[in-house]
Amino acid sequence: MKALLETERLILREILPTDIEGMFELDSNPIVHKYLGNKPVKTKYDSEKIIQNIIKQYEERGIGRWAAIEKSTGDFIGWSGLKLNTGEKDSLNGKQDFYDIGYRFIPRYWGKGYATESAIVALDYGFKVKQYETIVGVALTDNIGSNKVLQKIGLQHIEDFDCEGERASWYELKLNDYEKNLS
Repeated sequence: MKALLETERLILREILPTDIEGMFELDSNPIVHKYLGNKPVKTKYDSEKIIQNIIKQYEERGIGRWAAIEKSTGDFIGWSGLKLNTGEKDSLNGKQDFYDIGYRFIPRYWGKGYATESAIVALDYGFKVKQYETIVGVALTDNIGSNKVLQKIGLQHIEDFDCEGERASWYELKLNDYEKNLS
């Protein structure tokens, strides 16, 4: 999967082993992990394992998160995109085998609209190119910013659920509703 997507300000491409510095900066930051279980990575080796897992997802599942590169600087700013959650390990809200949209950015790039911008193009890819029937989004209810992005891109709140002792919101957008929103 050599998907390359662009927005006005971003390039979304496969995550590569050479993204190690950016991935470590992203995932070692406790602020980034505030709503992700408060488990930032400790070493670059941990980030390397994450990158290897994402590359494996490209190969085995045909989709995985993409590196977000800021066009104006060429900087790795985080990641965005779609992921196939399959099997017990990836289950959420008692559900398995679903495509979810997600995004994670280095804090100095927060507040610039990059999550919304990248998520819109990821939705387009999922529905127009891959023809997925449903794309879901999940955010802890306390993560106001992420919940706002999911709503802004058109996902509908379905329910709240317990996620490892925290309250989380489950959102969905179906292909039919996505197509209606386009017309």
